[in-house]
Amino acid sequence: MTRRTTPMALAALAGAALLALAACGPTGSDSTTVEPTAPAVVQSYSDIPVIRDLPYESLDGETLDLDACFPADDELADPDAPPRAAIVVIHGGSWMHGDKADLGWRDVCQWLASEGFVAVSINYRLVPAATFPAQLDDAQAAVRWLRDPAQVERYNLDPDRIGAFGGSAGGNIAALLGTVGSGPWTDDARVAAVVDLSGPVDLREPIPTTDSYNQDFGQVVLDYLACTSYVECPGAANASPVFLVDETDPPVFVGHSIDEFIPLSQSEEFVTALREKGIDTTFVTLEGTRHSIAMLDDDMRIRIAEFFHAKLG
Repeated sequence: MTRRTTPMALAALAGAALLALAACGPTGSDSTTVEPTAPAVVQSYSDIPVIRDLPYESLDGETLDLDACFPADDELADPDAPPRAAIVVIHGGSWMHGDKADLGWRDVCQWLASEGFVAVSINYRLVPAATFPAQLDDAQAAVRWLRDPAQVERYNLDPDRIGAFGGSAGGNIAALLGTVGSGPWTDDARVAAVVDLSGPVDLREPIPTTDSYNQDFGQVVLDYLACTSYVECPGAANASPVFLVDETDPPVFVGHSIDEFIPLSQSEEFVTALREKGIDTTFVTLEGTRHSIAMLDDDMRIRIAEFFHAKLG
């Protein structure tokens, strides 16, 4: 007698196969460790168009701007061109300095555009004039701006395919974009993929840094959180992506140098939390001391581009 496989049985088999595959994947804080292939240098993308200083948010009389970088072959006026995925680029600078147009961050914006994405590099409110959650609020506003029908039509965007890229303080904010809230990645300010380079993700206690960092990073974090001490700092957990992970969060790529000034344990803790919730997580550790976008040699760029292509389509 021929035995039929019912849809329920097929579903059970598929689930078992997925569990088996998951069991074979990286667990805990397992990473792929690579050596720098060459010095990370700012590259020239003269063929990548940039529209500068587009306002995306106005608060208390202050206007926040972003720079939009487009693929070289982008045809904004072509109604038949397929919609583009977009990536929000969030600069570093200890939450208190930095700018979207800084040479290294302009390079990131144009590099991601050269990969076929519409990249928007944002300015956000800085410490001490603004403290957490202002920086997250601004990044979320940029995501909502990209999802607004006016921008979707004007720049031929796919509002369901929005990612985030950040390094250092920007990595903290990008990770928050991926972990704050829950539910579909296509709603409100949710994103569908996150790249976090060297982001501090557990801010409940002082983060020890190496001598290469010439500031008191513990005080930098307290200034960001508007706290006077770590003993009573109610915002610390809310600004720590490691405590906000849930099963609905998007895929995350985490990059961290082994001996850089932000301890590797920060990213290890984050990756472990993500994997415990079943989140698709890629963790690449780099030999040496390079921090944030200083890690972007050719090999790391390829890895990140492949991640975004795979997750954003």
